[in-house]
Amino acid sequence: MTSAPAEGHDLPPLLRDLFPARRVAGRAGDVLQRVQHVLDTEIAPTAAQRDRAGGYPHQAIAALKRTGVLALALPCAWGGMGISQELSLELMLRMAVADPAVAQIYKVHDDLVREIFVYSPPALRGPLARRIVDGHVILGMAVAENGRTADSFLQTLARPGPAGGYLVSGRKIYATGASGADLVAISSFDPVRAQQTGNLRDGVRMDLVPRDTPGLVFHHDWNRMGQRATDSGTVTLEHVRVDDRWNALSPDAVLPLHVSLRFQAGFSAILTGIGIAVLRAVCAFVPEHARPWGAAGVARADEDPYIRRQLGEIGTDLFAAYCSVMQAGRMLDGHEQGDVPRNAVAMAASAARSVATRAALRATTDAPAAAGARGTDAANGLDRYWRDARTLSVHDPVDWKNAEVGRHLLTGWAPEPGLYQ
Repeated sequence: MTSAPAEGHDLPPLLRDLFPARRVAGRAGDVLQRVQHVLDTEIAPTAAQRDRAGGYPHQAIAALKRTGVLALALPCAWGGMGISQELSLELMLRMAVADPAVAQIYKVHDDLVREIFVYSPPALRGPLARRIVDGHVILGMAVAENGRTADSFLQTLARPGPAGGYLVSGRKIYATGASGADLVAISSFDPVRAQQTGNLRDGVRMDLVPRDTPGLVFHHDWNRMGQRATDSGTVTLEHVRVDDRWNALSPDAVLPLHVSLRFQAGFSAILTGIGIAVLRAVCAFVPEHARPWGAAGVARADEDPYIRRQLGEIGTDLFAAYCSVMQAGRMLDGHEQGDVPRNAVAMAASAARSVATRAALRATTDAPAAAGARGTDAANGLDRYWRDARTLSVHDPVDWKNAEVGRHLLTGWAPEPGLYQ
């Protein structure tokens, strides 16, 4: 790796001066420089192969673990680096340029670390922090359930075990990162406790369960057209024994109200990264391999004014998406510092998701046109960018984000905190 001044490291430009270098200081800068090196030399060159094969990207995640990246979001008080949410979004975006499936798996870990060290029992935080810092443990998630609506939960049940602890049984879907995680965050519901206290919230658990726990089965049935290497398939639990010491949800904890907004901002970062990736690929392909249209009267395809205009418009759309994602990150940081109201963060996160979705879908649909018919050769793999962006974009409807922003503009309405707003 190249050396850098002691005060920080420059992360390389993502695409010339439209997405220039970014300086990051301190220990986090050291880690991010190592991460960028791994992304450039190990992960990006093999992304198309992982897309074809599907399944969990074990080698890519192992390479990232060696950089120390898993401790970036961990609070400084627990031995981590406590990086800002804006910088986490920059990291997710750069990962997505290399491989959006890897970025989504890391996103789950980053989100969970930030949440758990807010609402977990104090006795859990030390052991978990040590496992993340010293053992390079990555967290996965098995939370979503196949209810009548996307926000239907509480079907996975936890009941007291005969020998202590709890036994958890149920079925999870969209379990991103779970099959290769060291610890899987599994939500469940204890109806007995909820009935005893008369409070539904008291029955909700979030247990951190080792991947090899008996009764925990990963079905590897993720067969979507994109994001194939996330292995976000089905997980079933058959009397899985969980230990109360690893219940990450403290019964009396005040839950953060901006979790869903961070979740959305991360998706926006990944979508923007996918768009930048396809634009990079096309901008590299056109000067060397594309043929100019005869009527253009130019010797090279990169001199064609319509190609220049098309790729320039796509680039400016992605620049706007990048700026909106970074602004959402700054708003999230400001909210945690008590300076920004939640609704302002919600508007920023929804706006970023809207802009990023449009920019990514346009880039992945239209940028390959500049490459011409030669660009459609399977060896170039340009189709995977659209498949990844389209798959990620329907995770939840962006139309709802637009409608919520419009409702606020028209009436001053502020969305109630929830799973998706």
